[in-house]
Amino acid sequence: MSYTVQLISPQEKDKLFETYEHRLHYTSKAEVYGCCIKLLTESEMIRNKWEDNFFTADENNRSHGRLVVVNEPGQPLSVKYDSYTKTAFLVNVDYYGWVKSIALAIAGDVLEDEHRIYSVHGACIDIGCLGVSIIAPSGTGKTTHSWGLLLLNNARLISDDWYFVRLSSHMPLAFGSEKNCYIDADLGKIWNKYESLVDKAQFDQRGRAVVNVRWIVGGGGVIPITTLQKIILLKRDSQDKNIVTHLNSAEALKYMLDHNFCNPHQLVKDERKIELRKNFFQKLFEQTDVYLVNTTGTPQETQDEIRSFLSLNK
Repeated sequence: MSYTVQLISPQEKDKLFETYEHRLHYTSKAEVYGCCIKLLTESEMIRNKWEDNFFTADENNRSHGRLVVVNEPGQPLSVKYDSYTKTAFLVNVDYYGWVKSIALAIAGDVLEDEHRIYSVHGACIDIGCLGVSIIAPSGTGKTTHSWGLLLLNNARLISDDWYFVRLSSHMPLAFGSEKNCYIDADLGKIWNKYESLVDKAQFDQRGRAVVNVRWIVGGGGVIPITTLQKIILLKRDSQDKNIVTHLNSAEALKYMLDHNFCNPHQLVKDERKIELRKNFFQKLFEQTDVYLVNTTGTPQETQDEIRSFLSLNK
């Protein structure tokens, strides 16, 4: 299941806001890598998950972007976005994973246009000062293997789902985006160490929960920044017998273009925006080592392959 983004004008945004304003009893501002993103909703549950998920911004800060989340019985699910005022309207979106991803996409829209800072819909782990990212389409093992790497003694989490990158003439810097993680209930079944984390969580109807990974990795196990050096792209193809393939920058960029940048939450996808993202990933792949991993084996078998070519201790 997915959603389609309808772009609207500031005038349409004003009309929608007038329609919903009297119902928006809950508001909260989040700090997302320097951006203040404001949630306005009638749902206490959404507000509570939001505040568990994100770092809180000072209520006196003026917001860079806004997210209006409402329920309209009898109407279809819809996502509308005014790119001029950075305001999104989510109607009948009851999956918090989309709410938080659209919030991150709004911050990404601001940072991409105004600060030359770019979004990556992927996981990022610092392993002994080695920044490693896993980027992949849904269903190929991104979450499984990023949390697998986090089991290493010298691993620290930057982000398990979305991070931001600043490029320069030096190696790229990756920055985290969320305070806590939105995990799947199956995580403890794949990696036993996370069973106690899952046991403490309160899961929603989608089998997902916001959790504090520090309960497992300790207070120093989550850090805000790393130098990105290795990137792992994933696929699942039983017809391909190759498990690990080292890619050049052109091959890696083709993979990203073939998979829509592995990001279903791009709010604006016009020619200018696509070109910005192409140029960013081209430069990112030129400055990092990129590997394509085929995840047809068991989670442990694939994890062993990843650790092997990264030269990491098991």
